[in-house]
Amino acid sequence: MSDTTSHPAAAPAPHDESHATQAEAPPRALDADPAHDPGDEPAHDPAGEPQHAGYSLTALAEQAGVPARTIRHYQSEKLLPPPERDGRTARYDDRHLERLQLIGRLQERGLSLKAIRDVLRRVEKGKLDIDDWLGIGDQLRRPWSEDTPELLDEDQLAERLAGHHPGLTSELAAHGLIQPNDTLPPTYLVPSPGLLDVALRLEAAGIDVATSAQVLARVEKHLRRAAEDLVEHVVDRAGQGFGQDPDEVTTALAALPQPSLDAVHLVFGREMERALRDRSEALGTALGKRRAKRDDA
Repeated sequence: MSDTTSHPAAAPAPHDESHATQAEAPPRALDADPAHDPGDEPAHDPAGEPQHAGYSLTALAEQAGVPARTIRHYQSEKLLPPPERDGRTARYDDRHLERLQLIGRLQERGLSLKAIRDVLRRVEKGKLDIDDWLGIGDQLRRPWSEDTPELLDEDQLAERLAGHHPGLTSELAAHGLIQPNDTLPPTYLVPSPGLLDVALRLEAAGIDVATSAQVLARVEKHLRRAAEDLVEHVVDRAGQGFGQDPDEVTTALAALPQPSLDAVHLVFGREMERALRDRSEALGTALGKRRAKRDDA
């Protein structure tokens, strides 16, 4: 060291310079990936939290759990604000990560990208509080019925069909009321245990499965239309007749299921009674004609 200090102009031999450079270079870890770019990782403070430097596209994709190409697509769809630029390098921050997480939550609620873009624009303009909106969405997703699909084995299905005529299993399967699975031992998916019970009660009363399945399909078709019409009306009235703020809307939606079901039960029962009464004379005449034809034969 003292000789180098007293003769600063003297250059070390090439071999010594190469050796010194290798000695100063930190050793590479045995499992290091030569293709890995440290710039893909967010900067961290000693406590392990991301610093303001943010994320590269690769790091953001890893943090959000979505592919990088999806992030680029969201940017092209104006769902995600553009990143900051550090020269030619794009840097993202926690705002982008939170926006990606929010987009995921909205997609889980069934919103299309166009609908999500509209929601985000309203939020950015201060016309919508996203937490209140999501709270209402959670309320809307609450099930109104405990009628959930069941998986039955052969013994359980036989118990359910006890007392009914042979061959009923194939009839129910033909009309989608049960769905046989190609498994060993055999199992059967019941999409709606409640509707299966309705069909079995009708079958016990002498109404064949084909007719009862058609009845159920008609009921579903007309009630779907009625539900869409009623929901559209309630949404249009929100903020006018009720729901001056999100809390009122949430409270109203929480109270809606049971009164709605009660109204359907009462009104449909009354209308079925009227329709049967109006058709009873025509039904009696038709049955009389069929008896006469059978007797003549």
